[in-house]
Amino acid sequence: MDSAIAANSNVKPAASSKPAVTEAPTKVPAATEAPVYYANCTAVREAGAAPLHKGDPGYSQKLDRDGDGIACSS
Repeated sequence: MDSAIAANSNVKPAASSKPAVTEAPTKVPAATEAPVYYANCTAVREAGAAPLHKGDPGYSQKLDRDGDGIACSS
C-alpha cells in the first residue's frame, strides 16, 4: 500500500454540523414559468438575448430565417 494512502487511512471525516437531508429539494415544474415570446429579432436584440439557439426560451422557427437552428444571428 502506498505510504500516503496508509497515512490517510486513519483520518476520519469531520462531523458535519448540518442535519442529514431526508427529502430531495422540491423543484418548481417548468410549466409554471412564463413562456418567453419575441415578436421579432429586434425584440430579441433589445432583450439582450440574441442569438437564440433551438431549444432556448423564446426560440421560434419564424425567427430563424435560414433554418440552421440559430435565430437572430445577424
